[in-house]
Amino acid sequence: MKGLIQVYTGDGKGKTTASIGQAIRSAGAGFNVCFIQ
Repeated sequence: MKGLIQVYTGDGKGKTTASIGQAIRSAGAGFNVCFIQ
């Protein structure tokens, strides 16, 4: 199984919201999720 790392950086809003949303979708699809902030 291949892994995937997504990094959200930069100024402004929406990074945490986007990453949590993606983590919830991935977990719902059966993937293992590790969220580090």
